[in-house]
Amino acid sequence: MRLVSFRAEDGPTAAVQLGENLVPVSTLEAPSGTVRGLLTALDGEGLRELQSRAEHAGERIPLADVILDAPIVDPQKIICLGLNYRDHAEETGQDIPTAPMWFAKFANSLIGSGQDILIPTAHPEYVDYEAELALVIGRVARNVEAKDALSHIAGAMPFNDVSARDLQVQNPLWTSGKAIDTFAPCGPALVTLDEIDDLGALELRTRINGELLQEGTTANLIFGPAEAVAWLSRTMTLLPGDIIATGTPAGVGATQGRFLRDGDAVEIEIDGLGSLRNAVRAA
Repeated sequence: MRLVSFRAEDGPTAAVQLGENLVPVSTLEAPSGTVRGLLTALDGEGLRELQSRAEHAGERIPLADVILDAPIVDPQKIICLGLNYRDHAEETGQDIPTAPMWFAKFANSLIGSGQDILIPTAHPEYVDYEAELALVIGRVARNVEAKDALSHIAGAMPFNDVSARDLQVQNPLWTSGKAIDTFAPCGPALVTLDEIDDLGALELRTRINGELLQEGTTANLIFGPAEAVAWLSRTMTLLPGDIIATGTPAGVGATQGRFLRDGDAVEIEIDGLGSLRNAVRAA
């Protein structure tokens, strides 16, 4: 199942994606009009029933006719893991972390596929890209064990952890260089876990203006999805709709000398999950 959020007259609304078409959940007698609300109200069986109703629905909207928002527009938490790929830690010359290194982003950073990444006027020179697999929580997770953690994940999606490197290094907490408007593109859809063969064996890549600049695999994660969710759940309660971006592989702009510029087109692709595409423009 693929869940999206798109812009409607009364605000962001959830839809089921069927190929190149969308079925708004407002036509399906759904318990909520938002993706987070659906994850809160429905278990796996309920989501499958919603998918079945969508497949038999008559009303469909062409995907090309809508503006997509982030699949989850209103998460309580956006948690990002840093230095979570062995090759990325090595390319930056830093030690392999012994515990997950995490920082926060906020809803102001969220944008959907097709929306613009805005380069901040005051800090335009060192804006970087980071291809990431983002997990979305589907069931409340508190003090869960790694062996049970995947059952608390609703699904996953591509995520771009856009970063202003000059601001990031000014603050050891990193958030000042990360939690900037438009700096958390994600989507285009939340792909539910039953459509994903193995979260630990996904290829991900970044292209800028069609040029391949970053390529990696989640097999190189230091703390994999189950371990990350279990660890985080020991320090905070994870709620449906919470987003966990799991880190980026080697090849970021800071090590390649290639930062984002006005007019660039950025694509973050993860096999089986789709391609997240955003233009870059000066604010």
